[in-house]
Amino acid sequence: MSMDVLAVGAHPDDLEIGVGGLLHQLTRRGLHIAMLDLTRGEMGTRGTPELRAREADAAARLLGVSIRENAGLPDGAVANTTEQQRAVIPFIRKHRPRLILAPMSPDRHPDHAAAHHLVYDANYFSGLARIDTGQEPYRCSAIWYYHPYTESAIPLFVVDISEDYEAKVAALRAHASQFFNPDFDGPPTYISSKVFWDSIHTRAAYWGSRIGARYGEALYADAPVRMDVAHFLRSI
Repeated sequence: MSMDVLAVGAHPDDLEIGVGGLLHQLTRRGLHIAMLDLTRGEMGTRGTPELRAREADAAARLLGVSIRENAGLPDGAVANTTEQQRAVIPFIRKHRPRLILAPMSPDRHPDHAAAHHLVYDANYFSGLARIDTGQEPYRCSAIWYYHPYTESAIPLFVVDISEDYEAKVAALRAHASQFFNPDFDGPPTYISSKVFWDSIHTRAAYWGSRIGARYGEALYADAPVRMDVAHFLRSI
């Protein structure tokens, strides 16, 4: 079955940070979503790849997403290479999404910036029939981007996630080895700090305030996005 959205993250928690509220809202509205983590997060200071995989599956269920896959690319070495493009193309052809969500560049983690360019180019090459994966060629016509960590520019638009914010937080808490969690015995990291955890709330509240909502998530694009009159009228 074709997916409405293929949501791609470099690591198993990027999507929850950047667009967890949006993903929950889309599934709540009956859309079909597939999540793809490019790496297993094996370079992370806390947790093991096996534990992180279980946490990722639990987070997906809390967001209402039934399909979450992993491309098995090397954590800390995501790169826009032909080899890694060939690893991503089968997922695009398998799910044939109407929209791809991917990390925005630049961002604090080098893998996020690399994933931005990797997903863009893999989507283009996915449409070429001479690249043989045993699947029909397919190129998604729309890619939107999100920042896991650092906002770098004025977003294309902000999604109101006020009704989905608690689900976003629950999904983030499912990654118990990664974020602020006094019960987890592990060395401290940037994202496991109370400061980072509080910043997730602050960020969602800030983007919500920019659109007159309680909470929001910012999305970006590197090309014009088509808007029909009906959508335009609903935005004013």
